[in-house]
Amino acid sequence: MLQFKKYLSHVLTLLGIIPVLGVVCLSTPELPVGEFAGQWLWLGKACVFFAVCILFAFTVCFKQPTLELLPFSRMVVWTLIMLGGIQAVWGLRQIYGLSYSNHSLFAVTGSFFNPGPYSGYLAMVFPLCLNEWLALKAKKNKTWTEEAGCYIALASMLLIICVLPSGMSRSAWLAAAISGLWIYGMHRNWRAMLNNFWIKDKRKVLLIASISFVVLFLLLGAAFYLKKDSANGRLFMWKISLSAIADKPLLGHGRGSFPATYGVFQEAYFSGGDFSLQEELVAGSPEYAFNEYLQIAVEWGIPMLLCIILALAFCLWFGVKNGQLSACGGVISLMVFSFSSYPLQYPAFVISLLFLLMACLIANNRKWILLVFALVMGGLGFSLWCNDKSEACREWANARIFYLSGSLKEAQKDYERLYPLLRNRATFLFEYGHCLHKQKKYEASNVILKEAATCSCDPMILNIIGKNYQQMREYVEAEKFLIRSTHLLPGRIYPYYLLAKLYAEPEFYHSDKLRQSVEIVLTKEPKVQSTAVKQMREEARKLLGNH
Repeated sequence: MLQFKKYLSHVLTLLGIIPVLGVVCLSTPELPVGEFAGQWLWLGKACVFFAVCILFAFTVCFKQPTLELLPFSRMVVWTLIMLGGIQAVWGLRQIYGLSYSNHSLFAVTGSFFNPGPYSGYLAMVFPLCLNEWLALKAKKNKTWTEEAGCYIALASMLLIICVLPSGMSRSAWLAAAISGLWIYGMHRNWRAMLNNFWIKDKRKVLLIASISFVVLFLLLGAAFYLKKDSANGRLFMWKISLSAIADKPLLGHGRGSFPATYGVFQEAYFSGGDFSLQEELVAGSPEYAFNEYLQIAVEWGIPMLLCIILALAFCLWFGVKNGQLSACGGVISLMVFSFSSYPLQYPAFVISLLFLLMACLIANNRKWILLVFALVMGGLGFSLWCNDKSEACREWANARIFYLSGSLKEAQKDYERLYPLLRNRATFLFEYGHCLHKQKKYEASNVILKEAATCSCDPMILNIIGKNYQQMREYVEAEKFLIRSTHLLPGRIYPYYLLAKLYAEPEFYHSDKLRQSVEIVLTKEPKVQSTAVKQMREEARKLLGNH
């Protein structure tokens, strides 16, 4: 009977973990691109189920205080290893054309929309596979389950190694390399070896350290030049983000405020005029900072960032102390990846990080932490479930069909109905405002678009607002918003073209400004040559010729 209760508690715990971490395999093609409402709903339900399973597992063990619950960390680690193997196979199928990719521009994405987060997920699982393989390989007199586990960990690791280069994510490569070296070093006890070498021959240690530093510097340089424009773009984003942090270092700008805040500071930077051509070329309108640490500091302030870093450091210290190397390796990989990407914007990464941190903290004699964690996750899951927006997003996807096909009245009806539910989504607000603009409802369009500007840094929002004001014959306001658009992204030709058309208006004619705007349209080098650029230049010449 005791053995039965033990196995039952094991099964219940595992049944609770799998659906939660399995959110990574959930695909929602029926929702708009980049929308995670479906995954958050699944996660909400899965977290409630997890809490129920853990409560039942504890009920089974309640009167058996010595009964060992299967270590929570082992379940989390092996579930992630299996999911990592599934994702790797998924990617291989996409590479060989046996399965479709979720992005038309990339061959391999796994269950994600682009290869960046997909590669990051594989990099997070890699140290787990490496640690389990090394630990089981070194073990003598293995049971059949340990033998099988050794081969499963090795197979998943090799699959990840095969797929990871195809994602072309330097952040993921670095995360996998650093976390993998840390795991290998812990198994080889590099710290003790270095201490011994230092005592015996300090010069040799310094020489090896110098060579290692040079090799690392060369590798980082090669990674930088592999996709130089992308790297420069991220460096510029971090520069603007640091300006935003300096403005409100203690409390930050508020939750979810990064895109709009970034736009304000980038606009201020370019309006000053002291910028390079390279910065103009690599500037964009990002939703994320491509650095989770900076994004947290922008939104929540430096004190909150320090608290989070200290919490992560404590979990890692506690995990190493208790021998939870796999979980610690996964956390280290995710921390490195977060330095130059945006994994915490994905439900799969958020929940994986939480479970890995708990795996670091929960030991066999601290089962009460698991109970508290389960109750907290159950509460959070219930909140996500109650605040579900997936059905509204599904209806938005249907409304978008009307919007794109030109059935604007039908689209407007749907947008009006969905507005109270989706008013915090910038893309939805832009579509709604643009739909009103196309129907010549300029004043109503501006109300919606100005709301969109509070949660986005897309210059097209400013362009449409400017066009609305021009149609309403409020030319000074139109000029203000179009100039703001040129400051936000000075590399774009379109706002200068709109300014040229504005200055050609008989009621707002400015010959010098018109000539200056047309000259910029004709001479500015676009990022990508297109038919639209040629048409704008032809029309700009006509405007200048007619005036």
